[in-house]
Amino acid sequence: MARARTPRPPLLFLAPSVLGTAFFVVLPFVDVVRRSFLTDAGSTFAGLDNYRAVIGSSAAQLAATNTFGLLGMGVPLLLACSLAAAQLLQKTTPVRSFMKSALLIPLALPVFGIALVVSFLFAPEGLVNEVLVNLNLTPHQWLEGPEALFVMLGLFLWRNLGFATILWLAALGRIPASCQEAARLDGASSWQRLRYLTLPLIAPAAVFLAVFSVANGFKIYREIYLLAGSYPPDSLYLVPHLFTHWFANLSLGKLAAATVLLTASLLAMFAIIVGAVALLRQGGDRR
Repeated sequence: MARARTPRPPLLFLAPSVLGTAFFVVLPFVDVVRRSFLTDAGSTFAGLDNYRAVIGSSAAQLAATNTFGLLGMGVPLLLACSLAAAQLLQKTTPVRSFMKSALLIPLALPVFGIALVVSFLFAPEGLVNEVLVNLNLTPHQWLEGPEALFVMLGLFLWRNLGFATILWLAALGRIPASCQEAARLDGASSWQRLRYLTLPLIAPAAVFLAVFSVANGFKIYREIYLLAGSYPPDSLYLVPHLFTHWFANLSLGKLAAATVLLTASLLAMFAIIVGAVALLRQGGDRR
């Protein structure tokens, strides 16, 4: 009789990924934390001087305000708009394939092409201002004034709406139709079904989508760089601009301290997202 084979421990299969993450991510970040307490040359202990310099820097304050303002507005709007689009696509099956393709087109467009289109639309002599002039309205400096951040917010939503919608559709597709029908027969309204049934069941997908959206929020730096260069208007000055300038000036101490502060801020943001999702699921379970 053949002897049953003992399955290999799961940790054996995870070992390459764990070792790679430790070597290429964890150890470099530990070194960044160490460098944040040293001078730029890396030979003298500087204490908290680098952190004080980062917190007191007007450029760092401007970059943090713009970046987290964009993320704070863009991520919730993206999650809400993509969820609404996913629910709409669930009900409009004849055009679902066409709408999926249309929503995913922005992901296939090159960054340079998108920057060119944005410039064509929102430049001082672009199409939007031309329409405003023809309507006897005042044109704006869309890419130089306070409105620039909202232009980038619209670009962020347009670029990421399709992928987020597809993920929401996958999450919604896992909800049994019998659950929705039972809630409908019990007299639950559309809002009650959404709040106490749909949202708690798709909450795990919301965590992934939120993390994905935050990561893509930093990628909008590419379009801004192509539109405005290394020194954009104040309303478009983001954290990647700050890091680029400090790296070019070899301000390695401040760069390391800013990296640690940014990591801590992002971890706090993710903790808030996970906590909000957990509360949402608990609310659905209690119901």
